[in-house]
Amino acid sequence: MKQKIIRKATNLFLKLGFKSVTMDDIANEMAISKKTIYTHFNNKTALVRECTFSVMDSITKGIDAICALDQDPIAELFEIKNFIMKKLEDEQTSPQFQLQKYYPEISKKLQQGQFEKMMECTQRNINKGIKNGIYRKNIDPDFISRLYFIGIMGIKDQTLFPIEKFSIKHITEEYLEYHLRGIVTPEGLSTLNQFIKEHQTNDQ
Repeated sequence: MKQKIIRKATNLFLKLGFKSVTMDDIANEMAISKKTIYTHFNNKTALVRECTFSVMDSITKGIDAICALDQDPIAELFEIKNFIMKKLEDEQTSPQFQLQKYYPEISKKLQQGQFEKMMECTQRNINKGIKNGIYRKNIDPDFISRLYFIGIMGIKDQTLFPIEKFSIKHITEEYLEYHLRGIVTPEGLSTLNQFIKEHQTNDQ
């Protein structure tokens, strides 16, 4: 029952936002009593924490599986982007922004976990790209990885990128292209242009 509650609550939080979904909403959706939810979670904050890290764990495992395929580094980044977009395709709010506003302690822990994972994956991707001759040799993988993380987190801020003006899919694609154009070699640029032609959308 605990896992069923986590799955349903996660779905509602991602669709409607952490603030607006109440324990009553979750109980009603599942046709169970609110008391049943409190048997497994002391309060809403505890449930939000479980749901948040459940999503992160699922995304982390998916990214690890993609990286294990040992693809071309540019193909790998596009695959990861598509995977994350698919995982979050039902979002109608900006969960990360709401999490930061209403559950700052959980948000801080989540961001630390995201930072560590992204640093690991991005540095590995960059080093592989340099070795393969598609990323420039004179870039600092640690520095670029930190810049990439800051950008990824920044484009999720709805005060900077209001969702009614910038769709999540559009700005994610634009930022990935921006990141890659700054580090590719001429050979890498040819590969990148091919991926853009095949995979980018006209969504905005």
